[in-house]
Amino acid sequence: MDRSRPHARRPLAVLLTATAVAAAGVTALTPDARAADADLARNGGFETGLDGWNCPAGATVTSPVHSGASALKATPAGSDNARCAQTVTVKPDSAYTLSGYVRGAYVYLGASGTGTTDVSTWTQSAPDWQKLTTTFRTGPSTTRVTIYTHGWYGTGAYHADDITLAGPGGETGQPPAPPTGLTASGATSTSVTLSWSPAAGATSYAVYRDGARIRTVTGTSTTVTGLSPSTAYAFQVAALNDAGESARSATVTATTSAPDSGGGDSGLPEHALVGYLHASFANGSGYTRLADVPDSWDVIDLAFGEPTSVTSGDIRFERCPATECPGVESDAEFKAAIRAKQAAGKKVLISIGGQNGQVRLTTTAARDTFVSSVSRIIDEYGLDGLDIDFEGHSLSLDAGDTDFRNPKTPVIVNLISALKTLKAKYGDDFVLTMAPETFFVQLGHQFYGSGPWGGQDPRAGAYLPVIHALRDDLTLLHVQDYNSGPIMGLDGQYHSMGGADFHIAMTDMLLTGFPVAGDANRVFPPLRPDQVAIGMPATVNAGNGHVPPAEVVKTLNCLTRNTDCGSYRTHGTWPSLRGLMTWSINWDRFGGWEFQRTFDGYFG
Repeated sequence: MDRSRPHARRPLAVLLTATAVAAAGVTALTPDARAADADLARNGGFETGLDGWNCPAGATVTSPVHSGASALKATPAGSDNARCAQTVTVKPDSAYTLSGYVRGAYVYLGASGTGTTDVSTWTQSAPDWQKLTTTFRTGPSTTRVTIYTHGWYGTGAYHADDITLAGPGGETGQPPAPPTGLTASGATSTSVTLSWSPAAGATSYAVYRDGARIRTVTGTSTTVTGLSPSTAYAFQVAALNDAGESARSATVTATTSAPDSGGGDSGLPEHALVGYLHASFANGSGYTRLADVPDSWDVIDLAFGEPTSVTSGDIRFERCPATECPGVESDAEFKAAIRAKQAAGKKVLISIGGQNGQVRLTTTAARDTFVSSVSRIIDEYGLDGLDIDFEGHSLSLDAGDTDFRNPKTPVIVNLISALKTLKAKYGDDFVLTMAPETFFVQLGHQFYGSGPWGGQDPRAGAYLPVIHALRDDLTLLHVQDYNSGPIMGLDGQYHSMGGADFHIAMTDMLLTGFPVAGDANRVFPPLRPDQVAIGMPATVNAGNGHVPPAEVVKTLNCLTRNTDCGSYRTHGTWPSLRGLMTWSINWDRFGGWEFQRTFDGYFG
C-alpha cells in the first residue's frame, strides 16, 4: 500500500479575512435582556464528550482545558478545517451573543443560518486561552441557528471550551414518543445488533445497556460491541429531538455466544469496517492519532512493521517521530489508546510489510526470527493480532512449484509455518488478516507462478497457497482491489478498475472459488463470506481505482442482495459478507470521512 502519494496543499491566502468581521448593524444585547437570557449551547464545555456536537475531526481531551474536566481538540487536514458544529433552537427577530474560549492558530467561532447576516470571529494565534465573542440577530422567521468552531487547512490542532449562546430560547415542541419494536439479533461472543421502528419527530436515538446510556445514533439500528461472551444484557432505546428525550422503550434481553474458536470472527461485528492507520510514517494525508480514530472503525491496522533487511525476518515497529509527524502521541498515550479501542470492542493489529517492507523468509532461521520479533511487538503494545500485507517481491514461487495445495517454495512454506506458530501461541482469539493485491490472488485463475513451461511472472497467484493453508485460521481476507491491471473473472471476461463491476467480479471469485491456472483439477475453494472484506482506496489520492460512494453501494447491493449487479452475474448472494477495508484511515479523514460515512450509511 502506497505511503507517499502527494497532494496539493491549500494556501491560507486572503480567505482568512473573508469571515473575520461581524456584519455592521447587529444589535447588541442590553443588560436587561442579558439578565433574562439562557445559555442555549448544549454541552458547551464538552464535559459529556461530543454529545450535541458534530465533530468528524474532533475529540475531547482532559488537558489543556479552560474550565471543568474536558475541552475540544480538533485537527484540520489539507482539505478539512475541522469544523465542530451544533444546531440550536432560537426565537425569530431576537438578539444573541455567541462566546467561547479557544487556543491554537487560526481558530474561528461563528453562527450560520441566522436569517440575517451570518457572523464569525477569529484569532490568528492564541498560545493560551483567548475569549472570542460575536453577536447577531435572527431573521423574522428563523427558528434554528447553527453555531460552530473551526480551524484552518493544515495549520495544526486547535482547542475550544466553554462555548455559550446567550439569548431567548425558542419553541422546542414536545419530545417524541418512545420507540417501539426493539429487537436484538446477530449476537456474537462480543456484539449484538439492535433495531427498532422509527419514532415520529425523532432526530436521533439514545441506546441504553443495563440502564446506562452508551451511545447516540441517527438511524434505527446499531451494533453494540465490546461485550463479554456468554453474558445476558438488557437493552432499551429512547427517541430524541430538540425538546428532549422520550421515555425508554420496552426492554429486550440478548445473550452473547460462547467465545469464538478457530479462524472465525474473533469478536468482530456482523459487518466490519477495516482501515490502515499510518503509525510509523507521514505523508500528504497528515498524521492521525489513534485516539482520534472514530468509533466506526472495527479493525485498525497499524502500518507498518518492517524488516531490518529483506531476508532477516527481524520485524521492527518504529513509531513516527515528532519531526515527521507533528502532534504524534507519546508511547504511553499510544498504548492507552490501544486499550481504549479494545475496551470499545475494536481490534488493533500490527500490519507487516506494505509498499516498502519487503519480507522474504528464505530460511528456517528467518522464520523463527519473524515469529519472535512479531511476538515482541504484539506483547509490547498488547495487540489483538497480525495483518500480512506482503507486496512487491516478498512472495514468489520457485520454478516447478505448480500446486497451491502442496507448496514447496521456502518463502511460502516458512511464512505458513510462522503464521501457524503465532496462531497456536496466542490461541483462538488471535486475529489474522491478509491484504494481498489482485496480482497475487485472482490473477492465479489464469497464471500461477512461472507456469509449466516457465516464462511467466513467478509472483502470479503466490498468495494462494498461504491463504489456502491458513483458511481455518484466517479471520479476514481483504484483497486490495486497487492499483491493479485488468483481471479475468469467472465469466471469462477481463474486468478493470473504476466501477462496481470490478469489485463484484473479484469478490465473486473469492466466494465461489476458481480453477487455478485454468486447471479444473486444481480448484481454489471458496472462503466463508464472513472471512471476506472488500479492499478499496478511501480517496483518489490514496490509490488507483477509487470509486465514488454510489459504486460502493452498488457493489454491496449486488453481493449481499443480488440487486444492482450490472452486466456481471454472481454465483451466489452473501448477506454475511463481512464488510469493507480501505487504505487508509488517514486518507479517509483527508477526504472528509466519505468512505466511513458510506459504510455507516449502508450497514447502520
